[in-house]
Amino acid sequence: MPNEKPLASESEVIREVAQRLASLLPAGWSVEALEDRSHATIRREDAVLRFRAPSGVEAAVPVEAKRIVEGRDVAAIAEQMRFGREGLIVMARYLPAPVRDRLSKAGMSWADATGNMRIAVPWPGLFIFDRGADSDPWRGPGRPRGTLKGEPAAKVVRALVDVHRKWSMRDLAQCSRASTGATYRVVQFLEDEGLVEREGGRVTVRDWKAILRRWSADYSFVRTNVTTRWIAPRGIDDVLFRARGDSPRYVVTSTVAAARWAPYAPSRSLMAYVDSVDDAAEAWGLRAADSGANVVLAVPKFDVVYDRSELWDGIQIAAPSQVAVDLMTGPGRNPSEAEELIHWMERNEPVWRR
Repeated sequence: MPNEKPLASESEVIREVAQRLASLLPAGWSVEALEDRSHATIRREDAVLRFRAPSGVEAAVPVEAKRIVEGRDVAAIAEQMRFGREGLIVMARYLPAPVRDRLSKAGMSWADATGNMRIAVPWPGLFIFDRGADSDPWRGPGRPRGTLKGEPAAKVVRALVDVHRKWSMRDLAQCSRASTGATYRVVQFLEDEGLVEREGGRVTVRDWKAILRRWSADYSFVRTNVTTRWIAPRGIDDVLFRARGDSPRYVVTSTVAAARWAPYAPSRSLMAYVDSVDDAAEAWGLRAADSGANVVLAVPKFDVVYDRSELWDGIQIAAPSQVAVDLMTGPGRNPSEAEELIHWMERNEPVWRR
């Protein structure tokens, strides 16, 4: 458990992490945190961790310590590794999961005072990984939560990802149909995460893939929406045939929709957003199921799931961005299907991102 009292300085963060790390080291290993500047490199790091292996071999690893590290800080920290700071360990009071992921992708070790850590020391050869808190235990009351939950976030994210342009806040609010205040808050969060940039009053997307992945941490087809499970007695093809007729409003997502752009494997089930479960079940000949369901219907919490959908072979399918996020959080092979779709989206960006 982390200390109940918030850590007030970088030195306290370093000492707390060093103590936790020492308790996890294999037998015969030791670690010492050296904070005096005589151990600093040309870039003058905050501290050095000196590891000693049972053989007596030592490794001095530079430390960058902060009370808080946000997503937008990662690129700047990674740049420092080019100047004599190989093997850098980033420490903070608490590191959110998206930040930890970015640090790992940038080739950096990291650790926080709650016990989250991933530390790799190539020589003499050490790898430590442990889990700590899933949220900041020292977050003060009333402080804005780092999240993309809720309808305004869904609207702004979908607009930023689906439409390729430099946005004014006014245009983004109008396109997304989110309030001006909500638009500012979502953009600020994305900027803090290093996912968008603001320059000269204009907002540009740095990495639409990273935005979708970050959104998938807070949005899920099953968790966010009200879902029900059904059996299509005559199979998925029969449901799709019926959907081509006079159906209530719907949009197909997941595997069936992804096949429009990136076929992965034959679909064994169908997932769709519908305004009325009862109307869709009647129109498509579905039967309620406790088990063995091959159709999942979701009443969407946000209407944005219908935005920029398209008609394909007579079937209304969700936009690629929506389908990708629904697959990322789906069961079984769905995450692999999401990666295939993302690859298609990368190769064909002018086709879908206009």
